Amino acid sequence: MAKSELGDLAAFAIVAEERSFTRAAARLGTSQSALSHTVRRLEETLGLKLLARTTRSVGLTEAGAHLLETLGPALGEIRTRLDDLSRLRERPAGNVRITCSQHAAQTVLWPAIDAVMERYPDIRVELSMDGALTNIVADRFDAGVRLGEQVERDMIAARIGPDLRMLVVGSPGYFARAGKPLTPRDLTEHDCINMRMATKGDLYAWEFEKDGHALRVRVDGRLTVNESGTAVRAALAGHGLAYAMVDRIEDELASGALVPVLEDWSPPFAGHHLYYPDRRNLSPAFRVVLDELKARAGPSH
Repeated sequence: MAKSELGDLAAFAIVAEERSFTRAAARLGTSQSALSHTVRRLEETLGLKLLARTTRSVGLTEAGAHLLETLGPALGEIRTRLDDLSRLRERPAGNVRITCSQHAAQTVLWPAIDAVMERYPDIRVELSMDGALTNIVADRFDAGVRLGEQVERDMIAARIGPDLRMLVVGSPGYFARAGKPLTPRDLTEHDCINMRMATKGDLYAWEFEKDGHALRVRVDGRLTVNESGTAVRAALAGHGLAYAMVDRIEDELASGALVPVLEDWSPPFAGHHLYYPDRRNLSPAFRVVLDELKARAGPSH
């Protein structure tokens, strides 16, 4: 059956239900003459008169009544299916996979994911916490989270968190024993807690900047870890200096359990960004997560 014939059948059914070309045309958003032409075309195609027209009313012929009886269940099923699709749009469902660092998961992703899962019971979320710079396309992730400076240029990026800052910190006991560094280069004379990077397995070179001058320092010490929480605990225990995100050590800084140094060499930097390969054809579930993260991040800076 041709596509035009399906449209003609649907138009006939509405005229038959309304018993009026005027009301049916208004319901369909078309003109009476166009609707009358559609019904006549259907009658010519079937070789049957379907409607009995008078100046005051529209009635069904025997053939028209049989056709409406046949069409009724089918059109009702189609309307039900369309309503189901509308409900899917209103209540998104599906899976969302995101790769991210542990810091991003705990500070910016989890509050948004918690809210999404509370409101949308049909959305399923997988967070893969990995410090490596995962290829989200090859590994079939919907999106990833990286610091702004690490997002690849061919990706769509949306800021989802505030600027971040890292500080060199140590315990009062450590500084009483070893003194405080006055410049980043002085760190080479201190016991520093190294961080093994997940990307290439290299040790992280501590990064500093002052007055537009950037500096990277390869530190040394007796302890190497691959997770920042352990580095902070080691610094609290007096085993050396740690380089940590400020938002993870606010309580320790406030209590004096950790003391910051080289603050003038530690400016803020671009925070977490959600990135994904294409803004077209986003799934309804991913769109919900994206919108929640962007709303919580506030206006772009």
